[in-house]
Amino acid sequence: MKDLQHDHLVRFYGACVDPPHCCFLTEYCPKGSLQDILENDQIKLDRVFRGSLIHDIVRGMAYLHASEMKSHGNLKSSNCVVDSRFVLKIADFGLHLLRKPLPGDLDDEKNSYAYWKKRLWTAPELLRLERRPPEGTQKGDVYSFAIVVHEIVMRQGPFYLGEDNNYSPREIVEGVRRGGGSPLRPLIDEVAVEEEVATLMRRCWAQDSADRPDFPALKQTIRKINKDYESSNILDNLLSRMEQYANNLETLVAERTADYLEEKRKCEELLYQLLPKSVASQLILGQSVIAETYDQVTIYFSDIVGFTSLSAESTPLQVVDLLNDLYTCFDSIIENFDVYKVETIGDAYMVVSGLPMRNGMNHAREIARMSLALRDTVMTFSIRHRPHEQLKLRIGMHSGPCVAGVVGLKMPRYCLFGDTVNTASRMESNGEENIIQGDKKMGL
Repeated sequence: MKDLQHDHLVRFYGACVDPPHCCFLTEYCPKGSLQDILENDQIKLDRVFRGSLIHDIVRGMAYLHASEMKSHGNLKSSNCVVDSRFVLKIADFGLHLLRKPLPGDLDDEKNSYAYWKKRLWTAPELLRLERRPPEGTQKGDVYSFAIVVHEIVMRQGPFYLGEDNNYSPREIVEGVRRGGGSPLRPLIDEVAVEEEVATLMRRCWAQDSADRPDFPALKQTIRKINKDYESSNILDNLLSRMEQYANNLETLVAERTADYLEEKRKCEELLYQLLPKSVASQLILGQSVIAETYDQVTIYFSDIVGFTSLSAESTPLQVVDLLNDLYTCFDSIIENFDVYKVETIGDAYMVVSGLPMRNGMNHAREIARMSLALRDTVMTFSIRHRPHEQLKLRIGMHSGPCVAGVVGLKMPRYCLFGDTVNTASRMESNGEENIIQGDKKMGL
């Protein structure tokens, strides 16, 4: 094993055979197995890349068959690995007695899914043997190679039989074992698979093992198939693979960046709905938000007249639907005015103008016009579960100075403080239904 050195075989360094476990020390291939790459839809494999992978397997197996090992016995996509230079190497060959599973291994139980899936690459003549030789046969390796090639060109997993066939691995293995006049074989898409490659697979998984070519002959066949793409310069082939892989990575990075920017935009939009944009921008940058004093703002409060009795006569879901319908309607209206919605608590609705962006002396006018619009809307608003009842609002407003700042770190709230807030609240609580109440200083 230590003497086997080839560009397309995993290098063996040694083993630890102390019971109860046996461990092998081999070359590490960071790109993972061929199966991992084929199952990753984000990695695109063009014709050149596919041809290079197939050629690597053929060269590795040709060397292995010519060595003292004679055969592999367990060739499949999961033990074909790819190193950092995108070169495919074959692993798990030799030392078959040490690789034998321990008694009680779940993967070796005949009723397990894994037991039958591992045999999807096994040749029919070997499946018929009661005691299959662990080292396999050279013709059996050629059959396994054909199944791996089918995985590479179809990228539908091992032994793909079409969308309409839901055979279990056990049913597939039994079908291959039985053979017959029309033996069970993977489905070949004549449109997606080139004719030369389809012919190659059919020859390699022939029912009679004598009809299958050997790997030296396969090496010549693969070179003919890749003659327009295969360069005699190893460095050119390596650079071509690296360029293809880099292009795949660039496409993947671009897609991931676009997804990230879209999610970032959604998060920022949500944050801008919870906090003023100027405040949210400071929080995004990691800056602390300092409370700010505003000399002149106008604050609006409103609540629903008789909300307590209405809630008592309604279910909780009906109350939620009522408030959601009403305040969704209000939210769409206040978009037309230079105001900022502070919060809703129960049936209370609080809006301010003049902060966080100062608007001179226009704050009272904006709140007054908005109040009239909201009052008119309530008069035509229909309660979903009580369509014949009309809602009535108490509205209060007041102008003056206040302080605004962010309170809390988790679920932070933009809060207003000062006598102006208290006075506006009292204007609302002591007002009459469908009347907008303000103080004399505002001329209301």
